[in-house]
Amino acid sequence: MDPVIIEDGKFKYIESSPGKPVLMLLHGLLGALSNFRFIIDKFSTDYNVVTPILPIMEMPLKSLGLKGLVKYIEEFVEYKSFSDLHVMGNSLGGHLAQLYTLNNPSIVKSLILTGSSGLFENAMGNTFPKRGDYEFIKKKAELVFYDPKTATPELVDEVYNTVNDRSKAIRVVVTAKSAVRNNLENIIHNISAPTLLVWGRQDDITPPFVAEKFNELIPNSKLVFIDKCGHAPMMERPDEFNEILESFLKNLED
Repeated sequence: MDPVIIEDGKFKYIESSPGKPVLMLLHGLLGALSNFRFIIDKFSTDYNVVTPILPIMEMPLKSLGLKGLVKYIEEFVEYKSFSDLHVMGNSLGGHLAQLYTLNNPSIVKSLILTGSSGLFENAMGNTFPKRGDYEFIKKKAELVFYDPKTATPELVDEVYNTVNDRSKAIRVVVTAKSAVRNNLENIIHNISAPTLLVWGRQDDITPPFVAEKFNELIPNSKLVFIDKCGHAPMMERPDEFNEILESFLKNLED
């Protein structure tokens, strides 16, 4: 069953178990709630798994970018009166998770990054977006994963429809450029929260050396690689990912 999207004021989000410890998931630039379905299924009983839908396609262009998106997340957390957050982000969502954690250290109990931008990202390259070329988009989507079959037709269609909408394509480019400008190498040593880094060994977008650099720069961090896995471990190797995440969260409670 697909999770129910709650519309509350200016916020759209899913929420599994109000009152439980909060595990907030932040999706990537072209991510969707379906990217987190295995995490939601696994953790929604013991945790309040919350995923705000980031307004990348709705936010005014003048305020669109990482700064505006982090502000939106801050307003959402304040509106929901959350505290002691476990914050997880994939790709651009990881970048936002780092910035949120740096801005709000007293609220974040732990940080989980997987295939995160913030230091280096080999995203779509200079040829993106190439509108009207389905095979091009299909190949780009397949590069996200070790096993190209993980890029389902539904996922490819979603990306294709986004880049063929001129307004959405512009927003993707604006946000991606904002991410490139916001390199965090000189400040992420200030992250004090326990941090879990889960990386695909075959991640071509944020390659393994990026994970190793995060591990070097973030003081209280642990790095775990998953073999035969690309940029989105929680989608491609969900059982291994969930086992690693569960162990990390349980150790925090001990």
